[in-house]
Amino acid sequence: MLSAQLDDYLAEMSLTVTQQQKKQLIGFVEMLNKWNKAYNLTSIRDPQQMLIRHIMDSLAVSPHLVGERFIDVGTGPGLPGIPLAIINPDKEFVLLDSLGKRIRFQKQVQHELGINNISSVESRVEAFEPEVKFDGVLSRAFASIEDMLHWCHHLPADTGCYYALKGQLADDEMAKLPDGFEITNIIELEVPCLDEQRHLLRVVKK
Repeated sequence: MLSAQLDDYLAEMSLTVTQQQKKQLIGFVEMLNKWNKAYNLTSIRDPQQMLIRHIMDSLAVSPHLVGERFIDVGTGPGLPGIPLAIINPDKEFVLLDSLGKRIRFQKQVQHELGINNISSVESRVEAFEPEVKFDGVLSRAFASIEDMLHWCHHLPADTGCYYALKGQLADDEMAKLPDGFEITNIIELEVPCLDEQRHLLRVVKK
């Protein structure tokens, strides 16, 4: 059931993935559903909704990623980092979260599903000092762009950028962009079976 839905959604989004990657994506939903009962990793309880709201919502960002090294801050159970890592095996993803139970889940996913291009770090974002800076800083969880840029200013390389996944865009939030940053792209994302606004903001240091 999930597999057939996934095929339909991928076709709708014009994403090409291998059979192995499809298995990993479904496996991730199944593990999320199973662990969620004990660990409360997401408020979404239905695997079909997880597929839409977590997997496809994450994958919608994939065509817009530029570079090889990414960090997903406040990743929770690994969103959008794990789905993106599955379909982009040529890119590296660091998954950063401050809660140990989420990190344990991510590591179990990595082990069980054989995902070799992710690494999980338990840390608060402002305390994390990467040895190598990132091409892209991803966030799906920050309350505001202002907060994201404030907490993550030390993470991107000189040529790196921020990718903020947002729902509806609020004018007052956009107006509070800190000095020294500019929004270069506002991309409207289409997620199958999701009748809600989704946007990807690409932000760079001036």
